Order: sequence, then C-alpha cells, then structure tokens
Amino acid sequence: MILYNVTVKIDDNIEKDWVEWMKTVHIPEVMATNMFNEHKFCKIIFPTDDDGGQTYAIQYFCNSMDELNNYQDKFAKELQAKHSAKYKNRFVAIRTLMEIL
Repeated sequence: MILYNVTVKIDDNIEKDWVEWMKTVHIPEVMATNMFNEHKFCKIIFPTDDDGGQTYAIQYFCNSMDELNNYQDKFAKELQAKHSAKYKNRFVAIRTLMEIL
C-alpha cells in the first residue's frame, strides 16, 4: 500500500477557512477521483513552530504506485492549482510518498 502525504503549513488568520474548505471541497474532490481508498486529515500538534502558522498532514492511501501515478497524471495538477489559486502565498506544502510495509 502507498501513502501519499501532503504536509501543509497554513497562515493562522485563514486556518479556520482553510480547514473547512479542505473538509468540504478539496479532500472530497481528491477522493472522488477514485484513486485513493482512504484518507486521514491530521493537525500536527508537536513540534510547534514559533514563527506562526499551523501545520497539517493530509494522508491519502492507495493500493499501488500505478494508482498514484494515474492520480498524478490525470488529476493532481488541476486540484493543486485550485488550492494554490484560493490560498496563494498563504501556505507551504510538502509532498512525500511512503510505502506501508
């Protein structure tokens, strides 16, 4: 199984709006691609960052690299662009891939 993890640091003053949008729009759109069979939306509580902002990890689980590659090829660019347009210059995102053993 593959874990696609997106860690996002979001500005404090838009955190509430961003969390709501992630729960009601973005994550449902990602899951609607049918490339992932499960997700988790986590707020990182330790370590904290002294320079402001809140950090979250959004974890998407898929069965294979083929499914992840299909998501990347067909859906990721558009969904990431939509997120970037809405929260331009108000977040930093880091994406990582892990294999669950």
